[in-house]
Amino acid sequence: MTRNTATLIGFVAVLLWGVLALFTVGSAPTPPFLLNAICFSVGGTLGLIWTAAAGGLGQLRQVPAHVYVLGTLGLFGYHALYFSALRLAPAAEASLIAYLWPLLIVLMSGLLPGERLRPGHVIGAAVGFGGAALIVTGGAAGFRAQALPGYALAMACALTWSSYSVMSRRFGTVPTASVAVFCVASAVLSVPLHLMTETTAWPQGITGWGSAIALGLGPVGLAFYVWDIGVKRGDIQILGTASYAAPLLSTIVLVVAGVAAPSWSLVAAAVLITTGALLAARASLAKRD
Repeated sequence: MTRNTATLIGFVAVLLWGVLALFTVGSAPTPPFLLNAICFSVGGTLGLIWTAAAGGLGQLRQVPAHVYVLGTLGLFGYHALYFSALRLAPAAEASLIAYLWPLLIVLMSGLLPGERLRPGHVIGAAVGFGGAALIVTGGAAGFRAQALPGYALAMACALTWSSYSVMSRRFGTVPTASVAVFCVASAVLSVPLHLMTETTAWPQGITGWGSAIALGLGPVGLAFYVWDIGVKRGDIQILGTASYAAPLLSTIVLVVAGVAAPSWSLVAAAVLITTGALLAARASLAKRD
């Protein structure tokens, strides 16, 4: 598999995360950790079935325990911190801080063997973050001192996912099938948190269950497998910058579905995110010359 092919496969995760918000809305009133348990169960089970069909279950026994710990902390930790941050801080501001992870991936990637961080990567990631900020805040921002604990959790969320993504590159020989175990472990950990902190409310009707299953198949399932391929074998700096397309795609999907209204901030965000991605791509092409 070539580097460019792996990068494109990794970008499929960004496309899938673009429908995360729509399906999450459709799964209401299911609380976050119960939804986590359902979605990760679907994604993990299908991953194990696929691995068994490919004859790869034996490989899973050879994966070091610390890799399973890292993967589980990455998937489960990100979602646990994100949902907790939204409870303690306004959603827009908390989401904006959490969406520092693509920028952190670009910056931290410079520490990886064989990678070189160029000014174009940093500028592109910063411009992309500006576009994501417009999407998340709607063009307005107002941070509140009383919400500092939530902001801290959101920052921890960004550090968790960016660290997981960059460290995955160090375990490039670990099979992507291991992600199935990460998902199953995340589902198991979500159950006690749900029982301790939430009131049980299952998805309602065809729309509710359809949305929950769709989440497990795509944004909280397949996305993690293709992302694993992308960060291990593709251009992680381009992927980091391109990840800012997720909130843009998510908003576009919500507008098309009639859940959100179009705005000029959406157009401005599209320009910024596209510009940021092009700057990062140009820097990556330059480093190969």
